[in-house]
Formats: sequence, C-alpha cells, structure tokens
Amino acid sequence: MKKLYYKRYFEEDRVEHSENWGACIYYFETNEDGDVLRQIEVYENGKILKYNNELIEDEFGFLADQPLIFNEFEKFSIIKTEFESQWQKCII
Repeated sequence: MKKLYYKRYFEEDRVEHSENWGACIYYFETNEDGDVLRQIEVYENGKILKYNNELIEDEFGFLADQPLIFNEFEKFSIIKTEFESQWQKCII
C-alpha cells in the first residue's frame, strides 16, 4: 500500500481551557484513497497532538474521519522522512 504525506499550516488560533494554543501545523499520512492513517498537530505554544489507529481520539480531538481531498493538498506534499521525524518527536 502506497502512503502519501502532507504538511499544512492552518492559521486559525485554538483556545483550550482559556489557554491560547495558537495556530497549527498539521501533518498527515494517508493511503492512496486519502484516508488519514496518522495525524500530528503542532501548535504555536508547543502543544503536540497525534492520532492513529491506536489513539483515535482524546479530550482535544481525533483522527480525521474523512479522506483528504488530494487536489486541495497536492501542493503541501512532503516526504516520508519529514513526517517520521515529527512523529518520533512526540509520544502518544
């Protein structure tokens, strides 16, 4: 199964429990159908969330349950090693 990788910045600030987390960089690993297999969210304040089939959701969010639309993400493509490097930085 071929896997694809994406990194996309979302400018919208997130506030949790009166704490501003700031904007976020999302990292996605998908299959060829766009289904998200692993997901990392890196916030400006240093908070990191990550999801996969072992941790589908927590109190802050969840693994994307809709496939990515490739034509909206193609310019955000990254290589596997960039994704894996970020994945290894954070612990579930």
